Amino acid sequence: MPKISATSIKPGTVIEHDGSLWAAVKTSHVKPGKGGAFAQVELKNLIDGRKLNERWRSEDKVEQITLEQKTFAYLYEQGEALVFMDNVTYEQIELQKDWVGEDQVRFLQDGMEVKVQLHEERPIGIALPDSVVLEIVEADAVVRNQTASSSYKPARASNGMRILIPPFMEAGERVLVSTETGEYMRRAD
Repeated sequence: MPKISATSIKPGTVIEHDGSLWAAVKTSHVKPGKGGAFAQVELKNLIDGRKLNERWRSEDKVEQITLEQKTFAYLYEQGEALVFMDNVTYEQIELQKDWVGEDQVRFLQDGMEVKVQLHEERPIGIALPDSVVLEIVEADAVVRNQTASSSYKPARASNGMRILIPPFMEAGERVLVSTETGEYMRRAD
C-alpha cells in the first residue's frame, strides 16, 4: 500500500488508520502564524460509519487504499437483503438494506447497473447511476394564478417517492430524477 503525505488527502481519499478503513469527508489545510502547517481531516469509517476528526502535521504519512470497483446488476429483494450479480463472473452477492441505505434503496430497479467498491473482495460502498427514470403515478391539480409560490406541484412517483414536478406534467409521464438529491431533473425521453 502506498504511503502519501497527510497534506495530499482530499475528500474521497480512502486511507487505513488505526487498523480500519476510513474515507476523507472534509479536509482543510492550516498554516498558522506560529508552528508548523497541518491537515485537519474529517474521516468516516467505511465499515461501521463512525466519524472521526484527525489532525496530521505536514510531514506525517498515511497509507492510501485503492478500492476495486466492479459493475453489478441489481436482481431482486429477498427479505432484508438485496441481491446483486457481477456482470462478468455472474457471481451473486447479498447486501443488507440498512447497509445500502434507505435513500439509495428507493431508486433500485430490476437490472439496474451499480458500481460496488470492494476491498479484499469485501463490499465497502455502492454507487448508483446519477439519475433514474420514474413514472408519475399521481399528480396534484394545478392551482391557477398561483404566482406567489413556485411553479412546481407535488407528485408521487412509481417508487412511492414524493417529488415536485412542473405544472404541465400529468400522471403517466416519465421523468428523470437525481439519485443524489431526489429532485426532478427533466422529462424522460
